[in-house]
Amino acid sequence: MYRKMTAAAVVAGAIAAATTGLSATDAKAEAKEKCFGVALAGKNDCAAGPGTTCAGTSKVDYQGNAWTLVPKGTCETMELPGDRKGSLTPLKRDLAG
Repeated sequence: MYRKMTAAAVVAGAIAAATTGLSATDAKAEAKEKCFGVALAGKNDCAAGPGTTCAGTSKVDYQGNAWTLVPKGTCETMELPGDRKGSLTPLKRDLAG
């Protein structure tokens, strides 16, 4: 009986640890937002359209259809070269040729 209690305690501890880990991950994800047009070439987190397939595949700096995760609330206020701004939706500027 002692071994069953120990095994149950181990399983309960693992479940508690996993649940806590998920909560921390969810909280981190909620503190970020997708921001289009701010990543440097090859530094995007993923893609939104032609010219990229996913992480690290953007071809030009500030490619409008490639996004990267940024702290929530900062995307549209980022100051970028050439009067560019980040966007919460894909942009039609600076697309890969």
